This record gives sequence, C-alpha cells and structure tokens, in this order.
Amino acid sequence: MLTTRRVLLGAALAAPALRPARAQDKWPSRPVRIVVPYAPGGGTDVTTRAIADILSKKLGQNFVIENRAGANGIVGTEGVARERPDGYSFVAATSTHVMNRHIMPSLPYHPINDFTPIAMLARYPLVLMTGKDSKYHTLAELIADAKAQKGQIAQGTSDAQSSFAANNFARQAGVELVEVPYRGSGAYLAELTGGHLPVAWGSTATAMPLLASGTVRVLAVSSPERSRFLPDIPTLQEGGVSGAEMIGWFGLFAPAKLPDGIADRLNTAINEAFDEPVLKQRMQTLAVDPAPTPRAELSALMLREDQRWEDAARNNLLPRG
Repeated sequence: MLTTRRVLLGAALAAPALRPARAQDKWPSRPVRIVVPYAPGGGTDVTTRAIADILSKKLGQNFVIENRAGANGIVGTEGVARERPDGYSFVAATSTHVMNRHIMPSLPYHPINDFTPIAMLARYPLVLMTGKDSKYHTLAELIADAKAQKGQIAQGTSDAQSSFAANNFARQAGVELVEVPYRGSGAYLAELTGGHLPVAWGSTATAMPLLASGTVRVLAVSSPERSRFLPDIPTLQEGGVSGAEMIGWFGLFAPAKLPDGIADRLNTAINEAFDEPVLKQRMQTLAVDPAPTPRAELSALMLREDQRWEDAARNNLLPRG
C-alpha cells in the first residue's frame, strides 16, 4: 500500500510537466493583426508598420497592419476591445486613447480597464506645418496674419491630440483660428501641400517625409525644447507662444485579460526591436524617439494621462465630442 501511494504521489508531482503546453507558450502560431485606428500614411501608421516588419522576423509570424479609421480613432479601438484576449488582435493607440474618455461621455469602452498595455512604441512632438508655397515662413507671420484676419484662417487637425494642440496654441497665442478636423493626417495632406489648407498639426513622423521632398514647411514644434531631428525648427515658446507645449506618444494595447506570458513576450520583442539597425534608421527618418519601457511603466503613464486630461476637461481645455 505504501509503495502504491508513493507511485501515485510521484505521478501527481510530475503531472504539470506532462500536461500539454498552454496556448500562450506556442504564441504566435498564426498571423497577428495590429489595428491602426487612423487612415494610412499618418505618423502612427508609418511607424507601426516599421515595427511590425521587425516583429514578423523576430517572432516568426506575420504582423499585419489593418487601418480602421473613424470617430477619432474610436472605431478601430472599439473593435479590438471586443476581441478575444488571445494575442492575435492589438491596437496601436496614441495619447488620444486616454483623452477620448474625457471628450466623449458615450465612449463605448474604457481606455484603461478594457485593455492590456503591451509596450510604448514612440514619443514625439507635434509640428505646425504649412505648404511649400505658403506665405508663412515663420510662426510670427502666421500669428500676425491671424490677428489681422480674425477667424478667417483654417488649421487642420486629425485627432483629439492635434485638436487640443491646435486650439491650445490659438488660445495661448491670442488668435482665433478655424479648426478643420480630418479623418487622419493622410486625409489633409493633399489640401495642405496643394495650398488649399493654410496650416495643419501633425506628428514628426507625418512631417518628415514631406520635409524631405520639400512639399511642406514646419513653422514650430510643440516640445519644450527643439527636436534633435529638427534642430533648426524653433519651439512654440521660441516663437513667442508659451503654455502650448505638448509631447505625443503611442503604444500597443491588447484586449483586457491578455495572458501575462503573451504580453511579456511581445513587450520584450518590441523593446529588443529598437536595437535593430533597420528600425533605428527608420525611426530616425520619421523623427520619432523610440521609447522602450516595461509594461508597468506604460500602465503608470496611462493613469497619469487620465488625471491630466480629467484636469484639462474640468478647465474646458479639451475639444468637445
């Protein structure tokens, strides 16, 4: 009897090693979808594609980008929130992701509770752009013209983040500009470069290819200090407008309750991808700063952002949904 008990006990202790591997241990076993909730061609789209290319090679499965624009990023983001947390659906969300909760009372998901933070992808300043044939060569010229033509000059935006930057700039500069919202920065570029839109706000990733081709001119960056990628472009403060500084970011998120094993593996793969020479060069070209962070740090950022935009909404500084 004693021998039998020992055999049974030994079998019980060994059982975990004999169990089939969990699904997360085999992840990824098929293509992975990353939703970019904006139109193709914008900064989030271009940068996420560059990172996805590296992940495809590192993890042995295709990481496929799907653009699902609409409603300030809400359409694509909601779709991912409703997916199974199995590691095959993610969303690349900007700081607008948290901001939306304080703009739209009927937001169909909670930006923190309904998602698993995976990794920070990049940080960047916003830029104020104009077309190459524009009469504006400096921020001072734009401000002077805006004061002379009160409420007659349009500024394009593509999401809540750029909307906040645009309207906060106008407020701090003491001018009245007309905001024209677009469904992604790719949507306004033709009008901006064609001279039909006076100025627009976008990320450095959106602006850099256009700067390289000479089709746009950047009047100012929104960071407190000059961008290392655009050392000749003044900050808003250097242009005479203080209190309008802003740094954007975007990160990767999964539906809530994604297993830690998958989340940690993808976080590690993304952070390692930033060391790849190809990605370093790509991010240099896009003028975005890679931001490798532990998952816990991204979670903490989300909470700080939530408080920041709650305070901004209380003071009527956010656009209305």
